[in-house]
Amino acid sequence: MSHSSHKIAAIGDKDSVLVFNAVGVDIFTAETPQIADDIIEKLAKEAYGVIFITETLASQIPNTLQSFKSRPLPVILPIPSASGECAGYARENLSKDVEKAVGASIGNT
Repeated sequence: MSHSSHKIAAIGDKDSVLVFNAVGVDIFTAETPQIADDIIEKLAKEAYGVIFITETLASQIPNTLQSFKSRPLPVILPIPSASGECAGYARENLSKDVEKAVGASIGNT
């Protein structure tokens, strides 16, 4: 049995992703949605299994993220930014994904 490993990346502003470097995650800074989009496309081709992206950027590239939902890898997970800004994007999309998977809403509506 062969064991393949996938790399992990974090995309966002420098302050938000720098902490990930301390635990061995590859970090990529992106200040614009277009840069984030380009990085995700590149990482998807380079055996990355998990990509963390700041909520702010994730909310600006919904079409890109949607295109990866039907693929097994990479898993793209929105995270809050270091500034503490939280647009609710991660929570809203997690709720939608769970609702789609189980056929029932899990949050307060």
